[in-house]
Amino acid sequence: MTGIPNHIHATEVVVQTKVQTMKTRRVLTAITMAVFFFFFSATALPAVAASVIEHTFVVSQMKMTHLCKETPVTVVNGQLPGPVIDVTEGDSVVVHVVNKSPYNITIHWHGVKQWLNCWADGVPMITQYPIQPNHNFTYRLNITGQEGTLWWHAHVPGFRATVHGAFIIRPRHGASSYPFPKPDKEIPVIIGDWWNMDLALLEKHFEKELVDDLPVAATINGKLGDLYNCSGVVEDGYVLDVEPGKTYLLRIINAVLFSEYYLKVAGHKFTVVAADAHYVNPYTTDVIAVAPGETVDALMVADAPHGRYYMVALPNQAPLPDPQIPVFVTRGIVRYKYDNNHGEEEGDPSNDAPMVPEMPDQHDTITSFYFHGNLTSLHRPHRRTKVPAQADEHMFITLGLGSFCPHGRSCKERWIWNSMGAATMNNVSFQLPTHLAVPLLEAEYYHCNSTTSSSDDGIKFYTLPDNPPELYDFTNPALTPDAAATALLQRTIRAAAIRRFRYGTVVDIVFQSTSLLQTDSNPMHLHGHDMFVLAQGRGNYNASRDVARYNLVDPPLKNTVLVPRIGWVAIRFVADNPGVWFMHCHFEFHMMMGMAAVFIVEDGPTVDSVLPPPPLNHPKCGHVHSLKSNELYLMDNKVVSPA
Repeated sequence: MTGIPNHIHATEVVVQTKVQTMKTRRVLTAITMAVFFFFFSATALPAVAASVIEHTFVVSQMKMTHLCKETPVTVVNGQLPGPVIDVTEGDSVVVHVVNKSPYNITIHWHGVKQWLNCWADGVPMITQYPIQPNHNFTYRLNITGQEGTLWWHAHVPGFRATVHGAFIIRPRHGASSYPFPKPDKEIPVIIGDWWNMDLALLEKHFEKELVDDLPVAATINGKLGDLYNCSGVVEDGYVLDVEPGKTYLLRIINAVLFSEYYLKVAGHKFTVVAADAHYVNPYTTDVIAVAPGETVDALMVADAPHGRYYMVALPNQAPLPDPQIPVFVTRGIVRYKYDNNHGEEEGDPSNDAPMVPEMPDQHDTITSFYFHGNLTSLHRPHRRTKVPAQADEHMFITLGLGSFCPHGRSCKERWIWNSMGAATMNNVSFQLPTHLAVPLLEAEYYHCNSTTSSSDDGIKFYTLPDNPPELYDFTNPALTPDAAATALLQRTIRAAAIRRFRYGTVVDIVFQSTSLLQTDSNPMHLHGHDMFVLAQGRGNYNASRDVARYNLVDPPLKNTVLVPRIGWVAIRFVADNPGVWFMHCHFEFHMMMGMAAVFIVEDGPTVDSVLPPPPLNHPKCGHVHSLKSNELYLMDNKVVSPA
């Protein structure tokens, strides 16, 4: 894959093979993989036969009423949350997305490895064209080597809040092969937020430099709960009915746009058994910390006295002088089934007022720090993932806020009020050029000359630096919120930040949070790969001190890594999945403001390490140039009747 201009290569230019040779290798790849899976399946232990799981997602806009206001909401199949995709490891998944909404859409399969299948990753203009209104598109996924809780969501600004659902991968050998006691029931618990506005306005307001939009409530499985009412009418809340003595596996997902949440159930404890679809050494806690993009699997035993118990989700945020936003708490109810042989309601403890848990303070971020620090990978002999002992490349990436001078505006000073806010990685704020004719993945695969060094709006391609442009006290409190010290900072580079890796490269990244304008944590999500979390710490990273703390024995594997507030996290990953992969903060506004980059993993040397050709429903370079803007997507995939 060599379509992106050579000037952004981070390593020396590699001599490329001929296109025809590459095509031959890709055909051989498919044959080799087919033979491999044939012999593997013939010798494997008895298991559930692999299936093809097929879904149709109809994306449409409907009206929902909460808090006395009717709001247009974009949803899938008329549901909030959307449908659960429930599969067994080894299955294939086919999802037909029919876009009957008035907006462009793509669906990202968050945490699904997409091995040699970057085409289905679902990121607009990075892996595919957006699915335009009245058009459809089919995603095909192969679920290999993964078990646990993942999720799917829209990957266009704002719509993740209502276009999302659970993606559950069960063990091939059934629930009896769980590395923990088999639960009696499994329950998705999706924490979300509710906006009394059309979410398409978020991006429009942001483009006009209006960034004060906020949700009005939080939700559990789409329900606001009894803390919210309008004119005395209390909102419905989520209810989980349990039976005494039974064990429940809660598959907890944070789909919120920009808040980490604590989850507690009064009178109960959790045993954490997995995170981001990787098993962890079980540990007991009474509170779950889950950031946007993360998933946590936890066992809960219904061992409390008969009655009702609140399940509470509360967000945390940095204390003053950070800007403060309203805290939206939501709660559901865990309700014990009452066995009354006479069928009488009198004396039923489930009619009593629910017990309320004691929650952490909204400004408590230390609880989250220790929760994530307690995660370690569970050793499984038949599925051991060994941590590479050494890294080939090292990156130190600062995460913060900054400013840039909008195109056409005069900004003479380094930091000035007529600048526009930006979120950055090593002082680079991600923005795709507006002239981009084809998605980056297609440009890379087909060797298109569709990208240039810059465009009319000044956006260019840029190599993501290995280090920030200057060193300073990254966690200096004087930088929060916008003290005079910020005047010393360099102005942000606004560009399509890209980093290229040879196949098989072992990459170490230290993500360093900063105090620039605010001291938020940052949940960083890498598409197409999992990351070993080697260590985390408070304050500024110091290699001479902190490398010795790296866990190379049983670090957790995550697809979304929370970089702690005014702290750092060190990760290691193997660039072994060819393609063009998005890396970004999962706080929606941070991503919209540019805290993102593209990682390009080149083809490997063998036939089973080469990205196969795109599916038939992916156009090639130049195939769309003659179409009108509202016909940009494939004509043969157009929905005949959008009604």
